Amino acid sequence: MSDIKVTNLRKNYGAVEVLKGIDLDIKSGEFVIFVGPSGCGKSTLLRCISGLERISSGTLEIGGRVVNNLPASKRGIAMVFQSYALYPHMSVRENMAYSMKLRRAPKAEIETRVAEAARKLQLEPYLDRYPRELSGGQRQRVAIGRAIVRDPQVFLFDEPLSNLDAALRVATRLEIAKLKQSLPQTTMVYVTHDQVEAMTLADRIVVLNGGRVEQVGTPEELYERPQSLFVAGFIGSPKMNFVKADDGTTTGIRPEDIVLGSGPHQGKVAYVEYLGADIYAFIDIGADELLTVRLSRTEMPNVGDDVSYNYPADRVHRFDADGRRIG
Repeated sequence: MSDIKVTNLRKNYGAVEVLKGIDLDIKSGEFVIFVGPSGCGKSTLLRCISGLERISSGTLEIGGRVVNNLPASKRGIAMVFQSYALYPHMSVRENMAYSMKLRRAPKAEIETRVAEAARKLQLEPYLDRYPRELSGGQRQRVAIGRAIVRDPQVFLFDEPLSNLDAALRVATRLEIAKLKQSLPQTTMVYVTHDQVEAMTLADRIVVLNGGRVEQVGTPEELYERPQSLFVAGFIGSPKMNFVKADDGTTTGIRPEDIVLGSGPHQGKVAYVEYLGADIYAFIDIGADELLTVRLSRTEMPNVGDDVSYNYPADRVHRFDADGRRIG
């Protein structure tokens, strides 16, 4: 059993409170991703779970036992960092086996686990190479493999793909998705600033804002029914369009839900972005921000065009003056 329960968790650095009463239940076998802007507390929360940071107050349970005062080495977790942290003088095989050798595990068990991890991560051709001979993506897979051989209850990932280029991020993201499928009983908690990683990998996403949990839900729930103006603006790229009313309420509409060509609303095309499969038109409607509209390749307005537009009433999101969802 590898569920995680966080109750009223707080973390202070002197007079600065970074985590402000976090309540969170992560089920055994779930893949949960923490997202939020820089400084929101997502990496601090991960480090508290790992034992690398001591919590100031509250309760943290892993697998049904309170681990507040338990050292990181006793929590049954393995952590993968963005910096790889491989030993340069050791081969891939030796890096992956090192933690088990420290525990004096039997040689046969070490060899079996290293071989299995290498197979899962397609590292078999590289076992006798050194980190300097590997690409960034291969090094990150070795770091993941080193965690796998420990057979942890919980995997913790702290922005593991942030140092990779775009192509390697895609490839390594697929490796992590396959890894989760091969370890269905293992709980995984993952911090990222990349929405694509969050939306494609997570069973549930935890959106953090200013040291508090703003919303927890599946990727679909967060995208389709954001419970606050903050979540609505944070989840989705490009972000949701917002139009404020005189009474302080805000109407939100996703760029893909706006239809150009007919309707009661008017504007002028200020800018067009061509991205291959998608086209984004930015419409001046006389508001503080341009209206973003996602179009297909068959639609290509020109800068300066006067356009009309509309959107389905059932695709509109409304928020009160405090930024909470209405209805």
